Amino acid sequence: MNTFGKGYEENAAHFRDYVRADDSMDIVVRELKQKNGFVTVFYIDGFVKDGDLQKLLAHLLSSEAPASADAFIGSVPIAESCVIDCPAGAARALFSGQAVFFGTHFGEYCCAVDVRHYPGREVGEPESDKVMQGARDGFVETLITNTVLIRRRIRDTRLTVHYENIGGASGTDVAVVYMDGVADEKYVREIIDRLRKIRPKSLTLGFQSLAESLIPSGWWNPFPKIRTTERPDTAAAQVLEGSVLVLVDTSPQVMVLPTSLLDYLQQTDDYYYPPLTGSYLRIVRTAILLLSVVSTPLWYLALMRAQTLPDALRFLIPKDPGALPILFQLYLAEITIDGLKIASMNTPDMLSNSLSVIGALILGDFAVGVGWFCQDVILYMALVAIANFAQQNHELGYAFKFMRMVILAFTALAGEIGFLFGIGLFCVAAGANCTVSGRRRYLYPLIPFDGKALSHLVFRTKKNDFETEPLGASRKTAKKD
Repeated sequence: MNTFGKGYEENAAHFRDYVRADDSMDIVVRELKQKNGFVTVFYIDGFVKDGDLQKLLAHLLSSEAPASADAFIGSVPIAESCVIDCPAGAARALFSGQAVFFGTHFGEYCCAVDVRHYPGREVGEPESDKVMQGARDGFVETLITNTVLIRRRIRDTRLTVHYENIGGASGTDVAVVYMDGVADEKYVREIIDRLRKIRPKSLTLGFQSLAESLIPSGWWNPFPKIRTTERPDTAAAQVLEGSVLVLVDTSPQVMVLPTSLLDYLQQTDDYYYPPLTGSYLRIVRTAILLLSVVSTPLWYLALMRAQTLPDALRFLIPKDPGALPILFQLYLAEITIDGLKIASMNTPDMLSNSLSVIGALILGDFAVGVGWFCQDVILYMALVAIANFAQQNHELGYAFKFMRMVILAFTALAGEIGFLFGIGLFCVAAGANCTVSGRRRYLYPLIPFDGKALSHLVFRTKKNDFETEPLGASRKTAKKD
């Protein structure tokens, strides 16, 4: 049945069968006798705060049975509680960590009381986005903890946290965070509508599952379609600038929408330095990233035109090219570097130094001595590998890697024309990337051109506060931590 009946014993027995409590060891069912009735509680072992639940059960044992479900909610000394009228809603509350109560006088309702306590790690600095100075906290896998980290930085009535539950079997909690009156209202409604319309089987992989559900097309395009961050300070700054955040329970990554390619030029460390230093770091990062795309194709093009090179550039020609063709060496080095990355991720910490020594020997003296690689190839690929770590987004690094390999292939096939064709293909792939972008293109502010926004992305400009006083807030009476 889709709704509860009016009998207490019937409802409790039906819900027990509905959630298959007898088949799962972690679903706990307890029946308590009150002065003039009974109450049955369902909860997940390990999902509840033992102290809060014990106090609640002690309160129920020492009090009379309430006359209705609403009366029970009014008598419970827990702030978050609600009345539910269907087994599906009660099951969702149970599997979310709440305790579900059936009482003698509840009729066709049950009550859900929030005593949940999710297991999770402590708030710490993200490994992939560290800063030299500044805040050291980062998002974790618990949704409510992540929203609190944002609330702590934005004490404004306009900050809105919209809740949705999607994901079919996983029933994952999703929150949309934005500043009312600052973010584009049409874009916010569009994101919420898209979340409600998608029907994924589950969101067990967190934000990645949701991202692929929001953008089902464009798998051939390697450029990242959604920008993420694990830093609350970065997320709060983006919200104040009008961006929309999508938080997914069980995932420490927070989506920042809308997304454009040039947004990846910014990093949190830029804003913990003075504007001059931050601008310098950003310009260096951008230049290194762009050079990583064309460095090996340009070098190979120079080798193809070795006869016409001026004397000043003759040093580009290797003295000992090795036994294998240079083009094959470049592709082999690309794959070898990725193999070392994968090996390093799966290597225990105590053996990481050994892997570093082995990798250095294989890619260094041994590879050159055997004739697999020439010294020039190792040098240029080392520079490329360093450039990939100059920015924090690994997905963007792989996008540039794939495009570099494509440009190299076209250069080998058609020389200068192939090189220019590869650069054009790079621009087309970036411009045609499909994102949750609303009215903003992926190459904004280049297309459409916005000089002010472009200078803000290229150079570290001074941060400005609100032009007007936040609604409902008083800066003079605001309390400090």
